[in-house]
Amino acid sequence: MIKVRNLAKHFGELVVLRDVSVDIKKGEIITVIGPSGTGKSTFLRCLNLLETPTGGQIFIDDIPLLDKNTNIPKLRQKMGMVFQGFNLFAHLTVLENLTLGPIKLLGKKKEEANKKAMELLKLVGLAEKAHAFPDELSGGQKQRVAIARCMAMEPEILLFDEPTSALDPTMVSEVLAVIRRLAREGMTMIIVTHEMEFARNISSRVFYMDEGIIYEEGPPNQIFENPLKEKTKAFINRIRSLHYAITSENYDLYAMQAEMEAFCEKHGLTKKVAGFVALMAEEVLGLQKDFADVKLGLAYSEKDGTVEMLCESSGLPENPFDEGVMADDIGIKLIKGRCKSVDYDYKDGKNVLLLKVKGE
Repeated sequence: MIKVRNLAKHFGELVVLRDVSVDIKKGEIITVIGPSGTGKSTFLRCLNLLETPTGGQIFIDDIPLLDKNTNIPKLRQKMGMVFQGFNLFAHLTVLENLTLGPIKLLGKKKEEANKKAMELLKLVGLAEKAHAFPDELSGGQKQRVAIARCMAMEPEILLFDEPTSALDPTMVSEVLAVIRRLAREGMTMIIVTHEMEFARNISSRVFYMDEGIIYEEGPPNQIFENPLKEKTKAFINRIRSLHYAITSENYDLYAMQAEMEAFCEKHGLTKKVAGFVALMAEEVLGLQKDFADVKLGLAYSEKDGTVEMLCESSGLPENPFDEGVMADDIGIKLIKGRCKSVDYDYKDGKNVLLLKVKGE
């Protein structure tokens, strides 16, 4: 359905895309992942000519998009795009936002456009908001309306540019649920996302982009479990772990805990588990006698559903988990009660504490 050959995009001397070639079949769900600044959004914007490629070719249903004789507006109607920032018309109601395009561009009658718009609002769970204005909606509701507005133009392909990045974490799931529903109905979709668990569950294929190319592609199990290339491995390992270096007792515990909770939620763990992980971090750091050199790491294991917390420091003079050492300490009891295992070692002049926090 989409064929890309040797696609390149330069902004002056900055090379954003270079030699991107890929085929996407009808009904495929492609998620595009990778570090920021590697050309993911630019790749999407080139597909519907929001950005004009510097070189290469794009074919939509075998029609050359960049050919001067191609009817670009007609071809672009096959693709809808959902942006990070909603882009709803603030002076129009939700229903009017959905019907404007079909009436003006597709030539539909108002009654027909209204009927289709109401069907789409039911699809995204917002029929009761048809006569509301955008500023009366939450961020998640605005994004669902933006998706419905794209669908109102009857596209064959949907492009999503980080559709949840501007949302409060509590609203992400409602937008992802709508995208999952569209996937079940066979819509061809290309989704740039930082939601790794979502990408793993929904994708036909995953594109990992780095240095302006599709560095590795494959089914989700390959990319997330057994990536073949080194940069993909490094990226996947990085998104599955967090690391902190603490050099004084004036560290920001609460910012650290918030980041840990967000990390757990991103990997599909419950708020209860995320809360326990944050609590474990506080208790482990509470055991330290010296904060001159403390390294704290968090890693998620998908295979057994556990979160591992590793602490390396010289701030523990002896193993606090030995029988009788700190037997009455409430922190020790909390850690033992919540962890699958607690391992303690002493290496290279540092105490090494590894906790496996239960993931259920």
